[in-house]
Amino acid sequence: MARLKSIGKYVDPRTDFGWKLYFGREENKILLIEFLNSLFEGEKIISDLFYKSIEYDGDQEDMRRVVFDLHCIGTDGEIFIIEMQQLFQEYFKDRAVYYTSRLINKQLSKGKKGNDYCLPVIYFIGVLEFKLHGEDEAFLLRKTDRPYFYDVALCDKTTHEIFYNKLGYKLVSLPMFNKKPGELQSVMNQWLYVLKHLSTMDKLPSFLDKRIFGLIFEIGEIGKLTEEDRMSYESSLKHKRDAESVYNSAIRSGEAMGLKKGLAKGLEKGLAEGLEKGLAEGLAKGEHKQALESARKMLVKGYNKADVSDITGLSIEEIEKLKMV
Repeated sequence: MARLKSIGKYVDPRTDFGWKLYFGREENKILLIEFLNSLFEGEKIISDLFYKSIEYDGDQEDMRRVVFDLHCIGTDGEIFIIEMQQLFQEYFKDRAVYYTSRLINKQLSKGKKGNDYCLPVIYFIGVLEFKLHGEDEAFLLRKTDRPYFYDVALCDKTTHEIFYNKLGYKLVSLPMFNKKPGELQSVMNQWLYVLKHLSTMDKLPSFLDKRIFGLIFEIGEIGKLTEEDRMSYESSLKHKRDAESVYNSAIRSGEAMGLKKGLAKGLEKGLAEGLEKGLAEGLAKGEHKQALESARKMLVKGYNKADVSDITGLSIEEIEKLKMV
């Protein structure tokens, strides 16, 4: 495979290979622990994680098999599904709920009797390279100082009290994160900045905490990859770029088609409105001409100007301008 140009100095964590390199390897799991703790912001402290199978078959033959990016168990038995989603997916929220539902369904053994439905805590963590709600202005203008972060739980819609605290969704939208180095006030902000910009950096910047981010810059150097890993990374990077290119082309094609249809519709509407306006103006001119002719005849027969104006609708000024033949 030909070498890619513009590959940078550090592995891009937004590629499949990069995501697994930084967060999916046992020897680097401290990075995943630190990242998750930054999202939980003290709500819970994760001290260790154990990687589990990422594939789950359905209970029935016709059920869809699910494959997670990462699936981990915490020391307290809590379950984490961690996903990196590169391209916009209209039903991403449905997918997130489906994934957690499948894991919940797996927790109770078949044939188990009694009312023991005690379930483990399950969290879905999503890192998205798109705006979760597309271009919907109602969501883009959410009343929050962190529009890039969604912290979702089952709660009472009236009181906003947590109804069930064992199921949560924490999602970050990288395109909505636009903070500059001087604005990174939290560890979460630093992590999101690294995820978004690592592939374009040439060293660990001073505004990042070296104790937390030193390792990611150390293991992410492309020059330190084995030949096999480098080839895997280049393949993953090419796949990402190709997928983005195809997606963007589809968007542009759709916009162009929409513009073409819009112009055609506008032209059609314009022609119809023009024709209608033209007919209306033509009729008006015809009626006015007929009124002038009638007024002329009435004046010849001796009608006074006031009566002529009242009958024809013409003004006195228009009537006085008529030339008598």
